[in-house]
Amino acid sequence: MLKVRCTQKSHPQAASDAHDPGGLWRGEEAAMSVGVVAGTAHRALADAVAAALGTAPVACELERFPDGELRPDVGQVQGEDVYVVQPTGPAVNEHLIELLLLLDACHRGGADRLTAVVPYFGYARQDRRTRAGQPVGARVVTEALEAAGADRLVVVDPHTAALEAMCGMPVEMLTAVPAIAAVLAEETPGTAVVVSPDFGAVKLAEHYACLLRRPVAVVRKTRESGTRVQAEELVGDVAGRPTVIVDDMISTGATVEAAVRVLLSCGAAPDITVAATHGLLAGDARDRLAQLPLRRVLVTDTLATGQTQALPLQVRSVAPLLADAINRLHNSEPLDALLMRS
Repeated sequence: MLKVRCTQKSHPQAASDAHDPGGLWRGEEAAMSVGVVAGTAHRALADAVAAALGTAPVACELERFPDGELRPDVGQVQGEDVYVVQPTGPAVNEHLIELLLLLDACHRGGADRLTAVVPYFGYARQDRRTRAGQPVGARVVTEALEAAGADRLVVVDPHTAALEAMCGMPVEMLTAVPAIAAVLAEETPGTAVVVSPDFGAVKLAEHYACLLRRPVAVVRKTRESGTRVQAEELVGDVAGRPTVIVDDMISTGATVEAAVRVLLSCGAAPDITVAATHGLLAGDARDRLAQLPLRRVLVTDTLATGQTQALPLQVRSVAPLLADAINRLHNSEPLDALLMRS
């Protein structure tokens, strides 16, 4: 188990035991251990993170009442540096409520420091209003996490970089792009083009292109509904070349489908890879993607994706990334090399 040595400096007024009965200001050291608490959204990921840290997850049970109400029961966390690992993917609302209850349980259990590790942060797409009467869901959720006792939030490639600005507590926005790019580099042809499926993913595509040393093309799209996307034109040359479509997440697959149609109409080779950090694969996304000429769909395990024979799905684990971040936070070391680009 990881340990951090917390040494207090000598206090100038600590002249006697009467002023310092616990010896706190005389340079005595206290050890604070790491505790990893696993929510039910993705126990396998939490277990892998704990294993990478050389520890075992804190004992935790979840009771479900007949009406669906949740009540977690967390083991010993008194005086520990606790990290609650719980992505808020489908079913988003249930996993979010469970996360809030886990944080409150750890807080009331005496955790010395409490960090919410939310590899996939649901509601990040609700970072602004498009008309009157809508909420800013991302802010509501971050405020709820803070109210539940979280001192810090750790996320991976959130949909909006504004998440940190709207949150009162520190937010560490890690990125899985280098890890995904390392996998892509092993099999991506030298003639390949990195494709942004819309203007919102241009900076992300440029990051991948820089790591892979490939050119960039951009698809211009119009979203007609939550499941329907109209791709209109392509900026860049893909004629006869393999392509790698990159995005932060794959939800319904509509954006990928529209981008593939445009690429093929512009003469791209039917050798297409899709890469994204978060594989939500909601609704009929798997069937939709399975009908496209895709070499592979590469995602990470920020969400429990499962496998399917119809879809050439490849999963890269973010457990080493999360363990590295937790180790650095625990030992008060900088996370600069792990963070998203602005």
